[in-house]
Amino acid sequence: METEVSFSSIAPPVFNGDNYQCWAVKIKTYLEAQMEIKVSFSSVAPPVFNGDNYQCWAVRIETYLEALDLWEAIGEDYEILVLPNNPTMAQVKTHKEKNTRKSKAKACLFAAVLSTIFTQIMSLKTTKEIWDYLKIEYEGVERIQGMQVLNLMRDFELHKMKKTKSIKQYSDRLLDIASQIRLLGSSLAKLRIVQKILVTIPETYEATIASLENTKDMSKITLTEMLNALQAQEQRMTMC
Repeated sequence: METEVSFSSIAPPVFNGDNYQCWAVKIKTYLEAQMEIKVSFSSVAPPVFNGDNYQCWAVRIETYLEALDLWEAIGEDYEILVLPNNPTMAQVKTHKEKNTRKSKAKACLFAAVLSTIFTQIMSLKTTKEIWDYLKIEYEGVERIQGMQVLNLMRDFELHKMKKTKSIKQYSDRLLDIASQIRLLGSSLAKLRIVQKILVTIPETYEATIASLENTKDMSKITLTEMLNALQAQEQRMTMC
C-alpha cells in the first residue's frame, strides 16, 4: 500500500558550501514546487537551538518569526490592554489578534529549543522574558568562548618547533590546538596547519620542502603527505 507524502513535509536541500551549481538547481526546483502547490510557510519547522552558536540561531529564528508576522510580539513586547466595557468589534478583534500573536510566538520559541533548554524557560511567562533569558545565558557563553578561541589562535601562531621535538610531537601539538578550537565552535583549516609547519620547522628540512614544492601542488597537499615526507627525512637524519 502506497503512502501519500505531502510535499510540505519534505525538507529543502541544504547547501554545505560545496557544489553550488547543483544546490542552486535543486533549491530553485524546490521553491518552484512550493509556489505551485501554495505551501504555507507555517509548515516549515523553526530552526532549533541546541546551546551552541547562539548568534547564528538568533538571526535565523528572528527571520523565521518575521516571516510569520510574529516578531513584533517579541521585539516590541507590546502590552495587551484590558478591553473596556462594551468594546467595539474592532477592539475585540485587535485584542484577540495580539493575544494570538503572543501565544504563537511563545509556542515557536518553545518549539525552537532542545528539551534541555526548554526546561530552563518553561516557567517564564512572556516571550520577551524567554528571549532575554536565552540572550543573556548563551550570548555571554559565546563571548567567553570567543576569547578562548583567540587565546588558542595566538598560541597556534606563536608556536615554534623546538630542536628537541620530533615532527610528530610538533604536529600533534598543533593538531591538539586545532581540535580545541573546533570544540569551541570555530575551525582551523588543515591547509593552515600545513603552512604553519612548513614555515616554522628547522632549516634542516629545507631539502624535503624543496622536493615537495617541485613535485606537489602545495595548495592541495594533504597534512598526511607532508608529515610522511618530513618524518622520512627525520628517520634518515637519526640513522646518520
